[in-house]
Order: sequence, then structure tokens, then C-alpha cells
Amino acid sequence: MHRAETDCRRRLLAAVVCAISISTAVASDPLPSWNDGTSKQRIVDFVASVTSKESRWHVPVAERIATFDNDGTLWSEYPIYFPVQFAVDLTSQLVVKHPELRTRQPFQAALENDLKRLTNINGADLLTLISTTHGDMTVHEFRAKVSTWLSVARHPRFDRPYTDLVFQPMLELLGYLRANKFKIYIVSGGDIEFMRVWATKIYGIPPEQIIGSRLKTKLVKRDGKPALLRLPEFEFFNNAEGKPISIRKVIGRRPIAAFGNSDGDLQMLQWATAADGKRLALIVRHTDRKREWSYDRKANIGHLDKALDEAIKRKWLVVDMKRDWKIVYPFQSKR
Repeated sequence: MHRAETDCRRRLLAAVVCAISISTAVASDPLPSWNDGTSKQRIVDFVASVTSKESRWHVPVAERIATFDNDGTLWSEYPIYFPVQFAVDLTSQLVVKHPELRTRQPFQAALENDLKRLTNINGADLLTLISTTHGDMTVHEFRAKVSTWLSVARHPRFDRPYTDLVFQPMLELLGYLRANKFKIYIVSGGDIEFMRVWATKIYGIPPEQIIGSRLKTKLVKRDGKPALLRLPEFEFFNNAEGKPISIRKVIGRRPIAAFGNSDGDLQMLQWATAADGKRLALIVRHTDRKREWSYDRKANIGHLDKALDEAIKRKWLVVDMKRDWKIVYPFQSKR
């Protein structure tokens, strides 16, 4: 064999080995949409420390509980919380039965799609809008309305279904934790039945692991069969201090990892990190005006102020969306 041919084969073999090595490295990267850096490394180090049997921080599988906020943490929340947009869109149906609501706030603002007023709405009016539009129907009827809305509604900025606006890096994080035998719960201020319609398909999280705000319900008869009727009144608003309460009632364990993006998640993050052992509190900070939005302390939607101060003080992980993520949504190409 000529030396030139031998050298050629050696170079070819080296190239193949290099390609295989690169391919293997890419395939073994559990968070491919995360830029290499401190945030990604802290997540990987945390998972390794609590799952390795040789680690002093090893956590038994049964105790590997992770809780995630939804709005602003797993999917976007601008220009208005998506479940609130659903309530806004239902208002036109509501006033057919109750025309007296046309000139009453917050229903008038909803009919006019007045986002400025709606994003500055007080808490009581927000709960009234949601409970009135989401109630007075069975769970089955409500789920059907959610499914229909998700199939036809489009986000005003991206002209895509709202379920397209989930964060690709967070989907990867869910999969990474799941692969390491974490049990994942959504703990959100959103309507529990609203999320249960689509979250299993999008996030891979079953309905029994979804915790949210709840309307009062009662058992009734419809066509001679039992049905659950949603009443136009909140039973529990799952936000702020309500989140640790719900976690304890539903899960019965304190999470070792908690993920949020706003002051409404502060108490959940505090509670998750208050116990002994290795703990992870992560805040998604919206800093990418070009690919998503940029907001924090002065925002009415996704207000992040006290939780950010607490994160800095306690050295929680603050993920900078612009710096740490290669892409935001699954439909975006990598930079």
C-alpha cells in the first residue's frame, strides 16, 4: 500500500472518529438548547449530586420531587396571561346569557380586548372575570371549550397556537429530570382544569401531578348521569403563600427543586429551599426582547421584584433567557 493511500486512510479514520465523538457528545447533552455556562452547569451538578449513590447529597427516588410554575416559567405569559386571554375570549359568549355584564368592568374591557386595562386589573376583578367565564358549566363542558379554543386561537405576536409558545430549554429540563427519576408537578396559579386539558401532551405531566387554582364544584345530574358542575366562585387561588399549602396537601413532600419566574413563586421557592440537604431554586428571568419579552421589576404581568432580591441574597439560580438559552421556542432556529 502506498504511503499516500495509508495517510489518506488514517486521515479518514481520524475524521470518522472525530465525527463520532462529536455526535456522541451532542447526543449525551441532556440540555442541548442551553448555552454552556454557569446556569447549565449548576443544573447538571445539582442533578448529579442528588442522584449519585456515592454523593453525600444523594436523595432517594421517592423524595426527588420537583415543582414548576407554568405561566412565564414553562411557557410565555405576554401580552396577557394565556388563561386570562381564554377568559377574555369567553366573555362574548357569557354576555349573550347575561347582557347586563356588557357595561360592567372587567367584562367591558374583555369585550373590547382592552389589554391596557386588563393588564392593570386588580386581583378581585381578575378573579371575577375568570370565575364568571369559567364557571356555571360541567367539567366536561369546560374541557371542551378549552380544547376548542386551543385549536383555533392564535397568539397575536407570533400567529401560532398558544401551546407552541412553550420554552424548549424547559422542555429539555423536564425530560432531564424525568430521566433521573424525578417526579414533576406543575404548581400554578392557573385554573387546574384548564391546564389538565393540554399539559400532559405538551409537558408529559399527568393530570394528577397538576396543581392549580380551583373553582368550587358540586355533584349534579345531567341526562340522568352524575356530573361535576363548576360554580362561578373560587375555592382556592393557588398563588404566593397558597403554593406551599397546596404542595403539602397534594404531594405530602417538600420539593427538593422548585422553578418559577415571578413574585408569585417566591414562597414556593423559599419553602423548597428551607430544609436540609441539597436544594435547587431556579428563576427564569425574561431578558430577551427580540425572541420573547424583557420585563421584571416594573411589570404588571410576571412581576419579579422581591423574588429577584431573595435570589440574589440566597444565591439561587437566576436563568437569563437571552444569555443562557440558544432558542426560546421549539419553532425557532438556533443562533
